[in-house]
Amino acid sequence: MTTNPHLLINRWTAVDTTHSPVGINTFSTAFRPTGLTMPTLRQDRIRDEAFEVDDPLHLMRLFGIAAQTAMRYISAAHPERTAQLPR
Repeated sequence: MTTNPHLLINRWTAVDTTHSPVGINTFSTAFRPTGLTMPTLRQDRIRDEAFEVDDPLHLMRLFGIAAQTAMRYISAAHPERTAQLPR
C-alpha cells in the first residue's frame, strides 16, 4: 500500500487535499463486484507507468519500490530492451 491517502482522487481531492480521501471501506464496497483490490490497482498502476517510462529509478521514486522490483516491472514492460543484458 502507499502512504499517500489520496491514492484514488476525484475532482475535489485533485485540487484540495483537505477533503477526505477515499477510504478502504468505500473502495471495497464500490469495487467488490469487480474483484478489484487495492494491491491489484497499485500493481496495475506501476505496470502502466513502466510501459510509459523505461526508467527504474523513476518507478522507485514514484512508488517507493525496491530496485529489484522496479527492474522486474521494466523487464516485463520492455523485454526487447532487457533481453540482451547479461544474467
